[in-house]
Amino acid sequence: MTELTELHAELTARIAAAADVAALEAVRVAALGKSGSVSALLKTLGAMSPEERKTRGPEINGLKDRVGAAIAARRAELEAAGLDAQLAAETLDLSLPPAPRRKGAVHPTLQVMDEMIAVFAEMGFGVAEGPDIEDDFHNFTALNFPPKHPAREVHDTFFFKTRPDGERRLLRTHTSPVQIRTMQRTNTPPPAPWISHGQAPPIRVVIPGRTYRKDSDQTHTPMFHQMEGLVIDRGIHMGHLKWTLETFVKRFFEIDSVVSRFRPHYFPFTEPSAEMDIQCDRSGGEVKIGQGSQWLEILGCGMVHPNVMRNCGLDPEQWQGFAFGMGIDRLAMLKYGIPDLRDMFAADVRWLDHYGFSAFQAPSPVTGLS
Repeated sequence: MTELTELHAELTARIAAAADVAALEAVRVAALGKSGSVSALLKTLGAMSPEERKTRGPEINGLKDRVGAAIAARRAELEAAGLDAQLAAETLDLSLPPAPRRKGAVHPTLQVMDEMIAVFAEMGFGVAEGPDIEDDFHNFTALNFPPKHPAREVHDTFFFKTRPDGERRLLRTHTSPVQIRTMQRTNTPPPAPWISHGQAPPIRVVIPGRTYRKDSDQTHTPMFHQMEGLVIDRGIHMGHLKWTLETFVKRFFEIDSVVSRFRPHYFPFTEPSAEMDIQCDRSGGEVKIGQGSQWLEILGCGMVHPNVMRNCGLDPEQWQGFAFGMGIDRLAMLKYGIPDLRDMFAADVRWLDHYGFSAFQAPSPVTGLS
């Protein structure tokens, strides 16, 4: 009995002296662990006689229970003290001013451009880029514009001063010159690393960028953003074009279905050419895509003209393709209810605070475009 009393007093003193939870755990292992002092006493019960076991068993088990209870009580004290110290160290002064609010937002044009690229990336399209300042060949001649076409005149296009050699430079009127640069295969490296180099078919790219025309009203600005698409491969037909554009409209506007129609049109660089209309509802002062019985023209498209293929060194008897073009800013207006295109470039911070997007969530067809 004296042995158990002395062991209990020793363990009680060590438990009380434990300064932290780690030290207390060491005492527990030394007493109640597999090789602990109390566990060693329990192992001796098997060698005792039945009469001796009846006396010693309760004494040793009682010691085990008392030591366990003392350890649990001390652990609770240490944990409470640790929590008090943590709370004291992490005191929050509510009188301090808050951290400055992060300012700035993503412009709707750039947001929509990223959304469109994300949708076309799902369909296997890459991204091609080119210069804003173009020459007459890439902007007009290679795209099958006739010599007297109105777009070649100063009332439609921003021209620079004619060079001594007679060459006219201009601000590109569409991103179509990048289609020519993509289809042309030359040994000359591009003038800048971000300008796309020519590649051999098959080709599947979208071309976002700024374009310039002498036009300004509620739905036109002298500078605007356009995205074109180009697909060149064998056996391409209008059915492929129709599926691509209908799939894009459904994914971009995040609707289950869309009703479309393709009206015959004229573009110098496509044949046949068409304008794509989608069904909508204009009641209530807003445009609702994917419902109603009214029509909205949304983009131009068509099969790449054989002359354009030849101008790029491709045989139209072997290769076919389609192209399409749409205004990024106008799609932003449709999707996010922006009433006037001119406000998008008015540099009004209040407008951007209202229509801007967070920079911390990149558009993704998986997690959501907007």
